[in-house]
Amino acid sequence: MKKPKKILLLGSGGLKIGQAGEFDYSGTQAIKAFKEEGVTVVLMNPNIATVQTDNGLADKVYFLPLTEKYAIEIIEKEHPDAIALSFGGQTALNLGLALDEKGILKKYGVRVLGTPVETIRDTEDRNRFVKRLTEIGIKTAHSIAVRNVEGGMKAAEQIGFPVMIRSGFALGGQCSGVVQNSHELGAMLKEAFANTPQVLIEECLSGWKEIEYEVVRDANDNCITVCNMENLDPMGIHTGESIVVAPSQTLSNTEYHMLREIAIKTIRHLGIVGECNIQYALDPHSNEYRVIEVNARLSRSSALASKATGYPLASVAAKISLGYTLAELKNSVTNTTACFEPALDYIVLKMPRWDLAKFENATEYIGTEMKSVGEVMAIGRSFEEVLQKAIRMLNIGAYGLTAQKNGAFEVSDYEREIKHATTRRIFAIAEAIKKDVPVEKIHEWSRIDPWFLHKLHRIITFEKDLKKKILSPILLRNAKRLGFSDAQIAIVKKTTEKEVRALRKKHKITPVIKQIDTLAGEFPAQTNYLYLTYHGTENDIEPSVRERWAQNQMHGEAARSRDAKRTGEYDERHDDETTKPGADCAPIAVLGSGPYCIGSSVEFDWSCVQALSTLKTKEVSTIMINSNPETVSTDYDMSDRLYFEEISLERVLDIVEFENPKGVVISTGGQIPNNLALKLLESKVPILGTSPNDINRAEDRHLFSKLLDTLAIDQPAWVEVATPSQAIKVAEKMGYPVLVRPSYVLSGAAMNVAIDRESLEKFLKQAADVSTDHPVVVSKFIENAREIEIDGVAQKGELVIYAISEHVENAGLHSGDATVVLPPQRTYLETIRRAKHITKQIIHALNITGPFNMQFIAKDNHLMVIECNVRASRSFPFVSKVTGYNFIDIATRAQMGEDVSGNYQTVDLDQVGVKSPQFSYARIKGADPRSGVEMASTGEVACIGNSYGEALLDSMQAAGFRLPKKNILVSLGKEENKIKLLPSMRMLADQGFVLYATEHTADFLKNNNVPCEKVYKLNTDKKPNVSDLLGGGTLDLIINIPTHAYEKENTDGKTIRRTAVDMNIPLITNRQLAEAFVTALAERK
Repeated sequence: MKKPKKILLLGSGGLKIGQAGEFDYSGTQAIKAFKEEGVTVVLMNPNIATVQTDNGLADKVYFLPLTEKYAIEIIEKEHPDAIALSFGGQTALNLGLALDEKGILKKYGVRVLGTPVETIRDTEDRNRFVKRLTEIGIKTAHSIAVRNVEGGMKAAEQIGFPVMIRSGFALGGQCSGVVQNSHELGAMLKEAFANTPQVLIEECLSGWKEIEYEVVRDANDNCITVCNMENLDPMGIHTGESIVVAPSQTLSNTEYHMLREIAIKTIRHLGIVGECNIQYALDPHSNEYRVIEVNARLSRSSALASKATGYPLASVAAKISLGYTLAELKNSVTNTTACFEPALDYIVLKMPRWDLAKFENATEYIGTEMKSVGEVMAIGRSFEEVLQKAIRMLNIGAYGLTAQKNGAFEVSDYEREIKHATTRRIFAIAEAIKKDVPVEKIHEWSRIDPWFLHKLHRIITFEKDLKKKILSPILLRNAKRLGFSDAQIAIVKKTTEKEVRALRKKHKITPVIKQIDTLAGEFPAQTNYLYLTYHGTENDIEPSVRERWAQNQMHGEAARSRDAKRTGEYDERHDDETTKPGADCAPIAVLGSGPYCIGSSVEFDWSCVQALSTLKTKEVSTIMINSNPETVSTDYDMSDRLYFEEISLERVLDIVEFENPKGVVISTGGQIPNNLALKLLESKVPILGTSPNDINRAEDRHLFSKLLDTLAIDQPAWVEVATPSQAIKVAEKMGYPVLVRPSYVLSGAAMNVAIDRESLEKFLKQAADVSTDHPVVVSKFIENAREIEIDGVAQKGELVIYAISEHVENAGLHSGDATVVLPPQRTYLETIRRAKHITKQIIHALNITGPFNMQFIAKDNHLMVIECNVRASRSFPFVSKVTGYNFIDIATRAQMGEDVSGNYQTVDLDQVGVKSPQFSYARIKGADPRSGVEMASTGEVACIGNSYGEALLDSMQAAGFRLPKKNILVSLGKEENKIKLLPSMRMLADQGFVLYATEHTADFLKNNNVPCEKVYKLNTDKKPNVSDLLGGGTLDLIINIPTHAYEKENTDGKTIRRTAVDMNIPLITNRQLAEAFVTALAERK
């Protein structure tokens, strides 16, 4: 095969439920692999927070929407001779198929790398898939593919209820589920066909085991299975929603090899070239199986399998797509042939992370449609150990399966939550075991294999023994082997975590450090990929400082040998350089961000990777600690040592005590590592950059407020209260609206804006545990104000570089959900000057060295400070790539003591960047799709243009927004909104759009000579009715501005918004964004 000269690689876009950070990992690895072969890589990806979009990785990056229009423009401009579809998830695959189907690839001579397009269609089109597998006698679920609602109803009657509905060409099980009757089916089909052209009606296999194999095949038909995985949950729960273990734990040898042989036979017959994932349903009572699907691309499971086995799947797949065979390639992690199938001597467990509690009225049930926003991966030597470790890794406040503080995670109606799985199912099972419900009964309720349930039973039973018995060394060691943390043991024994740690160390009960070893003793294991376990007696490695010293010794010996060969004697100076380990050999550790969740996503992994890269250029040994398999920071070539571990005080101290680093970076991984600052300081761990005491002065609301008062810097009025009556008194004194929130929050968690006493009492009732232990902060909410942010780097309290950005939406929207513009377009120069002056005052007072983020409210040119984050923020990748200065590189060098002062130009730019939030409301059933003070977005995208309007439209489209063609429904809420949006409505009418308006909005528009058609409320029989429009498929856009911008309401407005999302109709719910969008649309036309 002729190697291509230039490849267009399609990315996956913004992170959303069903398609997350795993594709930054796979895309980054693929780009590196292609570049190693001397191939030019052009990347199309609007996710500006990713590592793969960094300067210096791909040869050219286009921050543009992943649509046919923009792909064609890039192809016409760049003239690639090949395109890679396998590394950007379902989004990239669907775009590539569309380009091929319309003849674009053929027209421009662009060939698809790896798996042929026809094979991809065989795996994506359900009819073709079943037909191809039937050719070789492979069993699939009895199914019928349909293309309309009527066909779906007939197919279900033919198969018989209950049936499984699955969407073709979809990601993360979107619009899928088990349907019990025709009424449920009709509603689900209507929603499904609004999102996909094909739906599969198939036999329901709920209760069967779900098994996956990751398979690699080259063009010469060499084929291996890299990893097999087993879901703890049975069929009926999406694999992204399930706990997954690798290797499988309950399969017999016969079952394992039967499914492996079927996998290889299937992949060879289909003709896949590269990496793929095959999923099975397996009857637990026989050898009956069904092949559910084959993903002919890198998938979520590929990232997990790659990190679980130390096999760089994306890199190998990229090289295979260029024509290499498996025999010609090396596994870069183990330095063995890529033909070698990994054999695990440990167990890996993946656990999903949900954030459904952030959304009022969102259903808590989980099923075949994915809802999780992230995942963690734990490695150990027993199921119990990795399960409890993984639960802690989730960062949800749980200490493990059991032994929680203050009775947290108790599930009262455990039977219901086991039978009908919710996000708390694992804790419901623990509760049932505590209540002495037999394992057999729990199996009957859940269909989870008894092997797993007995393991959970063992943990709960041991906790009971732990409560009764004296904490002897044997009991303590057994607790650690079952995955109990020091904090859990302390809770059970009513002592402190610090005392448990001291007792462990006194009895020499410490974890051992193990390398990932997948070579089954056939080759020596030498990897930098590590985990900690209590199942072992010795470490596999020496501390980094000794290893580095040994390497220096070897270099010294080599130098002496060269001297001797050249002169007959050696230079004694080399002896002085390598006598003993010193500070120069000591590593620096970087703490990661843990699982992706709403509020902490790929942007923090980007920051960690930048820090590692900068340290590498300074020839400093690096250690990465993280628990997220979707990340680039946990890739094999990013650090000298990778610890796949929890980011907890206990585990960080274990690693620090072994490695003895000269510094730990906590400022790039978001809030999770930042929360450890003071505790690490107390344990005498050296923190690079800003002192933990100064970090605390910014984090502690009382201390920061006092600092602002001392500096005479204005801030919104606030009071901390311990009772509902106090909150009401404070609110009435301040005047409504007020912002209500717990004292310590992440991403606006549990924040609300109360517009009157009634709404305040409602929010306080929801926060039922308001007390002195759980105080609530009531602060004055500033209406009609704008929000601006400064991201920057300081050194020894002096400002080095900054970037100021503004939000399109008014204050009241969480900054993570705002549309952000850089450089600012509406902010006065005087406001920028004053914001910079205030920033300088605060960073000087806090003596900041490293990254920071400052947030302001601006009203009538008056500034108030909201908060200061002494760490990298969500916006750091955005400001770095728009301004052209890598803020984390500068921050890391500053923390290392390098003088980074300079003349940085970040305000007067020749381009405009706009960052838009990526929402996943389509997956969060029941939630009102409107933004507020609590963060709801799961990702972000950004586009760069010559004008604000160009960048805004591109950015919105990159987040999945489709530009309207003809019909727009408008419902503008209160009178102020109608008046402000009148010019925008007139612009839309002038551009030829047909406006449909709800009753009061229609009356207002007609009175102001804006043509529109009136539609009546949902709860009336009058025609035309809003419901007719929503279900008719005629609307291109809905602009629905809530009457009360901050009140959560159950109204027609909410129904319109929710239906818009379910029916895949573009939606705008913010007045300022609507104005900006309409203006930009008019400018483009």
